[in-house]
Amino acid sequence: MRGAADPSEQNLKDFMTLPERRSLGQSVYENLKGAIIQGTLAPESRVVETRFAEALGISRTPVREAMHKLEREGLLWQDPKGGFYVVGLTREDIEEAFGIRGVLESYAARLATIRHKEGELAPLEEKLSEYQICLNEGRKDELPGINTEFHDLLYGLSRSPRLVKMINDIREQIFRFRKVILRIEAMARISNEDHQLMMEGIRAREADRVERLVREHILRGRDIVLREFDMDSVQAKA
Repeated sequence: MRGAADPSEQNLKDFMTLPERRSLGQSVYENLKGAIIQGTLAPESRVVETRFAEALGISRTPVREAMHKLEREGLLWQDPKGGFYVVGLTREDIEEAFGIRGVLESYAARLATIRHKEGELAPLEEKLSEYQICLNEGRKDELPGINTEFHDLLYGLSRSPRLVKMINDIREQIFRFRKVILRIEAMARISNEDHQLMMEGIRAREADRVERLVREHILRGRDIVLREFDMDSVQAKA
């Protein structure tokens, strides 16, 4: 529901950092965007310009500029009565995003299977091992980041900069979905099992098999996110 509680000043300080080498405006923008993507700022929560500025000890101008930029990118929306809110997701948003992912990422994996060179799979194998260690040790918060790094490495092997850019254009949505999926322990384990199967196909250069595995992997994730979305909707109406 709109008007959710604002994050505390301490929480703002925890995730907001202002590196000196970048412009203040760009730093505020990147940190606000990261907070939305990672869920520190929940969907439909209000983003209060003055509180962010006060927490960081800066003027309101760079915060306002960052918020308008995020509004243009579709991550914030502005209430005509005043104030900015984090954009929530609809069922249609979820279905569309996963549909696009299924096409783009399965094709990128197919190209990676065909085009990768000897020795280039080692970094992906390392990510699988790193993920499994974190999973075994219960470090669930680290899984979405490692998962994203695995996919980035895989699609980079497609040697198609245009395709990778298209995938990255929906990167924010993808990360939000991964956090939902991987917080479920059974799905976190299945995810790495899927990746292991993909790697077997890639090593054998079985492009059709890899393309199918990636598409099935993405559709399975879609079903989980939709289930969680429907459950949250029911609870919100209760």
